[in-house]
Amino acid sequence: MSRPPTFTPPACATARVLHTERGDFAVLDAVPTTPARATALLLPGYTGSKEDFIALLEPLSAAGYRVIAVDGRGQYESEGADRQEQYAQGELARDVLAQAAALTDSESDGDGRGEGTGEGGLHLLGHSLGGQIARAAVLLDATPFRSLTLMSSGPAEVVAAQREKVKMLSDALSVLSMDEVWQAMQALDPPQDADTGDGEDMRRRWMRHDPAQLIATGAQLGVEPDRVDELAAVGLPVHVLSGERDDVWPVELFDAMARRLDARRTTIAGAEHSPNTARPQETAKALATFWDTFPVA
Repeated sequence: MSRPPTFTPPACATARVLHTERGDFAVLDAVPTTPARATALLLPGYTGSKEDFIALLEPLSAAGYRVIAVDGRGQYESEGADRQEQYAQGELARDVLAQAAALTDSESDGDGRGEGTGEGGLHLLGHSLGGQIARAAVLLDATPFRSLTLMSSGPAEVVAAQREKVKMLSDALSVLSMDEVWQAMQALDPPQDADTGDGEDMRRRWMRHDPAQLIATGAQLGVEPDRVDELAAVGLPVHVLSGERDDVWPVELFDAMARRLDARRTTIAGAEHSPNTARPQETAKALATFWDTFPVA
């Protein structure tokens, strides 16, 4: 579980709603003071939210990028669905394409804020589970995107120990309330000092997640097939970024995946599964350096 240093957006960012043809999504929208070089759409991981990217917003905005961090369907401040089937990976991938369509539409999104990124103007990034959803979206339709960054997101299913953890969580969610599960998790993994409000922000986020989303997406993590060759065939530029250690996928798998994709490979020193929260300045610099290789949108 990523632990953001704060849940308060920086001055460059606004919390708002992105209206799409598949529903409304809560986002943090960070805008640079100068015309944006391009726009980046950031997808969080399992149990996460848009706030997992909050420490990246200011440095990426300062580098000239507009950044949209989004809560997916059933995550934190985005409305959930009624059934687990509505969280199938294909459905979540279509949500991403709808978000991209809303961002590339030159018309106002309804709150007076024009988007206008232009066709193919989006850099897509997914962390962990978000990376596998991002990959599925690209495999459905790569045309809205200029690049894909897979952050701490492996080629196939998570390691056996993580599959067991996710199964235990899903089993608990099937019989216990969200609050009861939270209390059990805290007994096993107490909040860190970096959590704001002694962990209250983390608890509030957890309580607003849809348990059906957690069960459905957790199951996906345990059975995800290797689709690296499919992604390579698309030809979209890819950046594989991770910490120097990872307990969800071995770092060696990230290295091999990058070679198979002929992708840029970045390893963030001192970081583990969440370089976005552990080493945000270094992570933002690596992302901007990759995106800077593209012409201004």
